Amino acid sequence: MMTIEALRALKTCCIGLTSLATAMMMTTMPAQAAGDLLVAPTRVVLDGDRGTEVILNNIGSETATYRISLELRRMTADGRLEEVTEDQANEIEQAAKAMIRYAPRRVTLPPNQPQAIRLGVRAPEGLPDGEYRVHLLFRAIPETRSVTDQTVPNGGFTIALTPIYGVTIPIIVRYGNLQATAAIANGRMEKDADGQSFAFDLSRSGDRSTYGEIRITKPGIDEPVMIARGIAVYPEVTKRTVSLPVPPEIAAQLNGQISVAYYESANDGGALIAKTDMVIR
Repeated sequence: MMTIEALRALKTCCIGLTSLATAMMMTTMPAQAAGDLLVAPTRVVLDGDRGTEVILNNIGSETATYRISLELRRMTADGRLEEVTEDQANEIEQAAKAMIRYAPRRVTLPPNQPQAIRLGVRAPEGLPDGEYRVHLLFRAIPETRSVTDQTVPNGGFTIALTPIYGVTIPIIVRYGNLQATAAIANGRMEKDADGQSFAFDLSRSGDRSTYGEIRITKPGIDEPVMIARGIAVYPEVTKRTVSLPVPPEIAAQLNGQISVAYYESANDGGALIAKTDMVIR
């Protein structure tokens, strides 16, 4: 079985926390890492006015500072998330950004020191039922270093490049009795310069997003041939393409009859969302 998780590192952190509930969140929920920053959970769904916390942890060896901000992003037909500027935002996106409250907005973390970011919702009166989404961005602030004279051959100069790492997680607010269904179709193998991939169309209908994992199975084989977690279809699209990189040893197993199933994540109950059988040539 092969597990595909885009930009997701599951790590074990030995940390001292004053809150048992916070400690349980860190050890049981998925974590997303970029650079030396670990964020858990990787996705937040709020129903009504209930708030929650997101835990940051600096897993590096030096103290680091991070700036927290809200972004708007839209899903495209190929599953990418494109940034939406203030002047491009529609009414739903503007309402989503206006209702989210969070603090603090800047944190400095010593190594292996966790920090809780508090999240809350302040919805305006008369807010229509629906799903509202923003993306919470955690971005490292590079340390300011002094400029010193350096001897460079031939009177040239040096350029020091400092990578700036960031982690983005979706914050979803749901109002009302929202429903969604999904369907899987058009499975195919594709080739490009990076190798082979298994692609299919994942459609969605209803008034909320779907989120979960894809499991690909073969008749007569108990364990899934592939599992891909963190697959979402957001309300702004009714259909997206899912493309999963496939190593050669797995590609051979995908030939012939397979089943492709879409399940909710374990935290959401693990129910089956959609399933279809297909033959891959």
